[in-house]
Parts: sequence; structure tokens; C-alpha cells
Amino acid sequence: MQNPRSVSDLLSRPGNKLTAFKTRSLQRSLVVEQVRAALPARLAQAVTSAGIDHGRLTIGVLGAVWASRIRYFTDSLRKSVAAAGALEISSVRIRVAQPIPEPAWPRKL
Repeated sequence: MQNPRSVSDLLSRPGNKLTAFKTRSLQRSLVVEQVRAALPARLAQAVTSAGIDHGRLTIGVLGAVWASRIRYFTDSLRKSVAAAGALEISSVRIRVAQPIPEPAWPRKL
């Protein structure tokens, strides 16, 4: 049986799948922050996820109404996020994302 290792030890080791997952997660968090910063405050609250893959910025929002409203900002979003990350973004895709459910625990009685 192997010795148990802490999660922080597994994440700090270079070249493994967990490290790659951690890096990608941090990059996506940064893109979400950049997208939210480029939008008016009311619209920024509707953004749940964002990421860049092969030059496409994909933004997840809470509902179809928010997706429609954010589509008016696609050109400015593309330019703003590309400039902030020194990347080339050729297109923007807005997707309706499922809200993250609240955990069932701990329940208040």
C-alpha cells in the first residue's frame, strides 16, 4: 500500500494531471474576472463561467435573457479580454449555463 499524500502535495508536483487541472482552473478564473470587469455591473453578475480555447472566448451565463443582453457587448468583450491577456480572440460564444446547485449540507433546521 502506498503512503497517503496530502492534496496540496499532489497539486504542487509538476507534470501531473492535477497540476494541469489546477493551472487550467486558475486561467479560467482569471478570464471570468476579465469578462466581468468588461461588463456593466448588472450584467457581470450573470456571468458564471468563461474560458478561451483555440481563439474562442466562451462565456456561460445564468439564462437566455442575460445571454441576449451580453451579446450586444461581444465586440468590446473580445477586444478587452484579448488585450488583458495578450491573446488573439477571433470569436465569442455565449452559452446558457446551468446554475451551480447549493450543497444539500449543512442544512439549517
